[in-house]
Amino acid sequence: MQNKYGLKTVLGKIIRGSGAMTFLMLVLIIGAVVSALFPPLVLEKIVNCLTAGQGVSLLMAIEYFALIAVSGVMESGQNVMITVFGQKVTHGLRSEMCDKLRRLPAAYYTANEAGKITSRFVNDVDTIDTLFTDGIIGMFADACKIVSILAVIFWLSRGLGILLLIVTPLLFLMTRAFQKKMLDAQMENRVAVAKVNNHVPETIQNIRMIHTLFRQKYMERRYDEYIQESYRATDKTNLYDSVYSPIIIFTGSCVTAVMMICAAMGGGMREFFGVSVGTAVAMISYVSRVFDPLESIGMEIQSIQSAVAGVKRMNEFLREEERPEAGKKAEDGKEDAGGQNPEDGIRFSDVTFRYGTDQPVFEHLDFTVAKGEHVTFVGRTGAGKSTVFRLLLGLYVPEAGNISVFGTKALEIPDGSKRKLFGYVEQKFSPVNGSVAEQISLYDPEITGVQIQKAAELTGLHEVITALPKGYDTQIADATFSQGQYQLLSIARAVAAQPQILLLDEITADLDSDTEKRVLEALERAGAGRTVLSISHRLQEYTGNQRLITIGQQVVQ
Repeated sequence: MQNKYGLKTVLGKIIRGSGAMTFLMLVLIIGAVVSALFPPLVLEKIVNCLTAGQGVSLLMAIEYFALIAVSGVMESGQNVMITVFGQKVTHGLRSEMCDKLRRLPAAYYTANEAGKITSRFVNDVDTIDTLFTDGIIGMFADACKIVSILAVIFWLSRGLGILLLIVTPLLFLMTRAFQKKMLDAQMENRVAVAKVNNHVPETIQNIRMIHTLFRQKYMERRYDEYIQESYRATDKTNLYDSVYSPIIIFTGSCVTAVMMICAAMGGGMREFFGVSVGTAVAMISYVSRVFDPLESIGMEIQSIQSAVAGVKRMNEFLREEERPEAGKKAEDGKEDAGGQNPEDGIRFSDVTFRYGTDQPVFEHLDFTVAKGEHVTFVGRTGAGKSTVFRLLLGLYVPEAGNISVFGTKALEIPDGSKRKLFGYVEQKFSPVNGSVAEQISLYDPEITGVQIQKAAELTGLHEVITALPKGYDTQIADATFSQGQYQLLSIARAVAAQPQILLLDEITADLDSDTEKRVLEALERAGAGRTVLSISHRLQEYTGNQRLITIGQQVVQ
């Protein structure tokens, strides 16, 4: 199997493909940082003119307000571009992950629950979005703001610059301490809310038992405990938030006051801190602007730390082993299945297979099915009958031996060719979002409306479907089908692409006798002229099976 690239490579590919957007975002970040430095300097000149008894020109006033407007536009543009860039990365990452899903072997889906895989696309990808929008890029922008403001403050007043260099790290450490406390409280709240969310459906699901055994008070008490946990965690968050903001405001005021007191003192202090009235106003404006990005950097570091686990899981997913690429691209762009010879039939030659490290499902399995032959696989539960189908479809790789279909190795059959080669009918019908017609076509553009109708007619569903409010265009959620009709729909789906081979996996196991008869009659029509492989003794009569193939006795652990 192949091992594809990790998250770093994928992100690099996405960012390189968004070169123009990345460049524009950097321009806006630099523009927002630089443009924010000028309004206080113009304000300094205006105040100095006023204190000197000089008039302020209209041009200077217009310049001040224009710079504020430009700074605001740049800041907004920066925020928009960071958000758009994050969405671009998220979209590209989800697309790469969807492509990765297509290349993963069936064993991956067996070993991992659907909820776990889904969390990769939702929670973990969202952490990558947060990593860019509220993490790395945001921290870079805020760090540029702090450095540029400190540089201007040093230029205007060396004393205040040194004072801020002393205070800023202390404020940052305090900010991080408060943020960690707030995060812990938020995590406690999430745990409590999760308990509440789990308790409510659990209570509803078992409401009859609760009433029967008179446990209402107990369930109410548990619910109240979980709610109280959430309230206590929320109170902690609100407390830290309410204390932090006044401390920041008080610290900023203290820094400004120290600067003013030192500037008013004589001797070396006046020279070290000395500033004009206009400069003092500009300083106050700059000092107030230091604390906002400082607080943001603390949150951004927290976001980066929170995203680390998601990044690790994403990297593990993208590095999952992939199944071998089947087929090759011909000059016309279509996949080449590699010279099929129907006369070779289906062959399992000395095949051994096991799931993971378990004992073999079967060993040295040998059989041949001729083209057009109808056979039934028999054997005890766990002997590997369904596994034969999975190997035939190329979903799993045998440990030893060879599997060929009409002269082509099963693993070398391109995915794009499989639906015209195999029609697979499972035990239960699996609906997809869409219309009844789309349940049959599965959104395959090569399957026409005529083919969809022929498949429905073959299974005896055409009249049932046309009686629906919108016929074939009726949404599956609005259509009322019986269990047997769903199984007929599954057969129609399997034969719509006119496959050469029909695989039937215990499809009548859960049907009553009357429904089973209708399904078996549909199968008799569907199997005409095709190679049919089935797993069920009861299918033998209706599919014209010519022989039985016994699968080994090893039990799947």
